[in-house]
Amino acid sequence: MAHASVMNQILAVLEKRYGDQLDQFLIPPPSFEAMRGEFLSFDLEQCVLRTRFPVLREWLNPYSLMQGGLIAAAVDNTLGPLSMLLAPPNVTRRLEMKYSQGVVASLPAILVEARLIEQNGRWLRFQARVHDSNGVRFASATATHWILEAG
Repeated sequence: MAHASVMNQILAVLEKRYGDQLDQFLIPPPSFEAMRGEFLSFDLEQCVLRTRFPVLREWLNPYSLMQGGLIAAAVDNTLGPLSMLLAPPNVTRRLEMKYSQGVVASLPAILVEARLIEQNGRWLRFQARVHDSNGVRFASATATHWILEAG
């Protein structure tokens, strides 16, 4: 799911980057769709992608909090598309999560803001922040991606 204008912007960037090879990729990723993700905004100049994921009952742990692995999956489902928009095909080599507080069941959604902070050769470094619509932070992440082939 996505705001139509944001999805059109994303597709235009991906078509420019990958050309005829774009049909080899699943856009949006099935995992993003399964989590009912939504692309909110993309800023190519600032290298920032913002997404939203609902907090669903089936994602709760025994404490009625969103399970941490699913929070990490929401982050990964934001970092992955951002990395495709900014660089040749690449994979996550390291994802480190830091949880600040639990995501309660009554929260309708979490927001993820991811940004590229550095590219050094074939290495990409990202930061992400998970928060609610009021800016309350639930988690932060850093990730390192590896570009598969030198371009």
